[in-house]
Amino acid sequence: MRRFIVTTLLILLAAPPAMSDDLGVIGKTYDITERDLIEIIQNKLKRMEKTGELAKFQNDYKNRVIDGIEHPKPIPGIQATATANTHYYDPSMVTDKDIADATGKILYPRGTRVNPLDYIGWNKYLLFVDGRDAKQLEFSKKITAASDRPVKLVLIAGEPLELMRKWKMTIYFDQGGKLTKRFAITQVPAIVRQEGKRLRIDELRY
Repeated sequence: MRRFIVTTLLILLAAPPAMSDDLGVIGKTYDITERDLIEIIQNKLKRMEKTGELAKFQNDYKNRVIDGIEHPKPIPGIQATATANTHYYDPSMVTDKDIADATGKILYPRGTRVNPLDYIGWNKYLLFVDGRDAKQLEFSKKITAASDRPVKLVLIAGEPLELMRKWKMTIYFDQGGKLTKRFAITQVPAIVRQEGKRLRIDELRY
């Protein structure tokens, strides 16, 4: 029952004003019992279903989701490389609690500085490009063909699914700019690779 309430409330709260203004005066908040609220929601949904509003809302929502996947928002603050630049990222972290193995033996006491690259190599390249720039896409093909390691193409703008269908390969998108922020990337094309115990980031001219 609670799952039903949450689901239907989300639908009603997400609806446009025209769909949410006709509930009428239902008294003060503390006068509404849970049963009253469920009945109001059910009646509202029935009216929306009869008028076709519910189906239209569901279809519009689905289309917005699909459009967001097909056309994700570009990551702000990133431009085409004007001046080549190289910087580094240290993946080390400091444990905020004791890290133990399955038997309870402490492997890393709290406050220990741990670098994942001490234990596992990073045998791939991440190549960040603007998918709206045809020259950057062609440049990425050359980089991929000449690389001695697997290259994962990450878009910061453009249409990843359309490019995936066209090139018949996996294309990634830096959703929310998490990777570009982590690696302090402000220019593309940019390639990330391991160098020693750090990750090297090259912002490249093309």
